[in-house]
Amino acid sequence: MYTIDFDKPLNVHFIGIGGISMSGLAEILHQKGFTVTGSDQKGTQITKKLESLDINVFIGHRACNISDDTGLVIYTAAVKEDNIEYITAKVKNIPMLGRAELLGQIMKNYKYPIGVSGTHGKTTTTSMISHILLVGEKDPTISIGGILNAIHGNIRVGHSDYFVAESCEYCDSFLHFNPFVSIILNIEEDHLDYFKDINQIRRSFKAFANKLPNDGYLVINTEIDNYEEIISGLDCNIITYGNDERANFYADNITYNELGYPTYDLIYNGKKIEEISLQVNGIHNVYNSLAAIAATYCLDMDIQNAKKGIMNFTGTNRRFEYKGNIRGVNVIDDYAHHPTAISATLSAATKYPHDKLWVVFQPHTYSRTKAFLKSFADSLSSADNIILTDIYAAREKNTGDIHSKDLLSELTKLGKQAFYFSSFDEIENFLLQNCHPNDLLITMGAGDVKIIGEELIKG
Repeated sequence: MYTIDFDKPLNVHFIGIGGISMSGLAEILHQKGFTVTGSDQKGTQITKKLESLDINVFIGHRACNISDDTGLVIYTAAVKEDNIEYITAKVKNIPMLGRAELLGQIMKNYKYPIGVSGTHGKTTTTSMISHILLVGEKDPTISIGGILNAIHGNIRVGHSDYFVAESCEYCDSFLHFNPFVSIILNIEEDHLDYFKDINQIRRSFKAFANKLPNDGYLVINTEIDNYEEIISGLDCNIITYGNDERANFYADNITYNELGYPTYDLIYNGKKIEEISLQVNGIHNVYNSLAAIAATYCLDMDIQNAKKGIMNFTGTNRRFEYKGNIRGVNVIDDYAHHPTAISATLSAATKYPHDKLWVVFQPHTYSRTKAFLKSFADSLSSADNIILTDIYAAREKNTGDIHSKDLLSELTKLGKQAFYFSSFDEIENFLLQNCHPNDLLITMGAGDVKIIGEELIKG
């Protein structure tokens, strides 16, 4: 594998620069003195931001985008070997690295890299840790798969030894990383277009934990099924959290205010050390905050700074994000696209004031929709009314063996009020005609479903 000399910046081209992670890595290299270019299929707010930084972004993939002075090409897992720019780089014998390989090499430049992994909650927990480090004036470098309000983006280049990075298991990407502190939030079936089954997924997380140095730390949720198997044989320090009183960190006496924000007693090794009040919804964020506090404890952060950072954290975009109000209907947007995440979001919504709960759900990828069809129906069934969009393909091609109407059928079997529309315009018109004041509307999914709520609010 090609090794980057960060003391000798060169010209780097990103194939698929418009992705949230790729754009962040492009910014990091740009700020480190590299000349960065990139290409993507369409222009977005992300590509506009990159262009404002004097990063040249080409719309569309073409051979001519790979200039003769390009010294390195970065590509995503979504880029196939028949991509014209990928082919051109190969023909020109230009060194190439995958996105995860680049992130792993960047992490090696830091003394205290922190990798946040898990099927759910990575973006929020990475953001919480980042916020704590910022409040503690640790000047961290940050790489997140979402927009953190405190830094007005998904990336921050600091000048300290701290680097916080979201660490995804898809394609075993996180096995390219070498954290000093690793967090495993949860382990469930997902990305079954790559992994064969849950056993292979567990082996991947076990391999991630095994990469920790002897003086490093693994922060792990005791709610993970047979978590003891994951930690067995590890030589690093183990810090546990969860709703088990035997965990190092757990939350006791959890209560909620009128907006559904939780307050709890923070227990460490059986003793209450603080009372924590969050400004984000849901029991799942109680556990995300425990993981964040535990991770910063491993870095000898003062508990008061951790408390201040976590209590002032107001969330990231697309994570139970309040978008506005239309005709008395509050509009929330959420990234949930796995049955467990959907259940967590809708559980949080029950504590948010409303009459009827409307969910506009955009299934994400054909493989995931097919694998979890019945589970999606079960998780969505707690909403009063469910509207389905077409499946968001992302990196996949439509094989014709799964459709949103199949999910509609499963919801109907459960006796739910469910609807399918093939266009966003139809959905917006339907909502305008059927939502009433004091109802709550959640647009949900990892694709572009948030557009529906935004268009309704714009009028």
